[in-house]
Amino acid sequence: MHLIDTHTHLDFPDFANDRDAVLANARALGVERMVLLGVEQANWQRLWDLVANEDGLYAAFGLHPVFLAQHQPEHLQALRDWLERLAGHPKLCAVGEIGLDYFLPELDRTQQQALFCAQLALAAEFELPALLHVRRSHADVIATLKRYRLQRGGIIHAFAGSLEEAREYLKLGFKLGLGGAATWPQALRLRKVIAALPLDALVLETDSPDMAPAMHPQQRNSPEFLPEICANLAELKGLSPSELASASSQNACELFGWAKT
Repeated sequence: MHLIDTHTHLDFPDFANDRDAVLANARALGVERMVLLGVEQANWQRLWDLVANEDGLYAAFGLHPVFLAQHQPEHLQALRDWLERLAGHPKLCAVGEIGLDYFLPELDRTQQQALFCAQLALAAEFELPALLHVRRSHADVIATLKRYRLQRGGIIHAFAGSLEEAREYLKLGFKLGLGGAATWPQALRLRKVIAALPLDALVLETDSPDMAPAMHPQQRNSPEFLPEICANLAELKGLSPSELASASSQNACELFGWAKT
């Protein structure tokens, strides 16, 4: 199987003690490519240093809504500077992780929206896909995306919305990222939605170190678990793991403009 983890935070300190082993194990299991996402200005250089020195790793840079308190006005200019400096670099693949989070009440929605719009404008300007964090905010995210109409779309990370919301995202050129949350048997509504989604809508992810799958409860999530996530979701869709792996990897390659695995 050839797999692509479209959303991981492998640069996080959670992997400081065994990152090389995790990478080697994941590659041995068929995870050939991984997208690492920036969440705040402070982690961009660390992320880039890792990506630039490892085959099969790619970078996205963004200002995550959950870290709203850490973001400063000058960080938007810093993001532009990074995107401008790396424009056309094969290791730069997207703007992200960006979006709206209405789950945490302390996050000011007006500030989130302004930050989200500014970063979508950068994705449009630099003709990059956008990798989106969407938590209890589908309606506002969809409305905002309709205003920007990104040429290259992007991914709705950890998609957990309705079938109707999924269709809206697909119309806007977005793929739906599926990972550990969808493997839990109690996620009945989400699993029902996934079963009904077209295969060309799906990409796979881990969000490691977070959102561990049902097979590894209360553990640090890892790109090493992606084959098991793939197998679980393939069964849900009545496919073989290799069929889902192939389709999801092809979808990711098309989105990011990569040669097929």
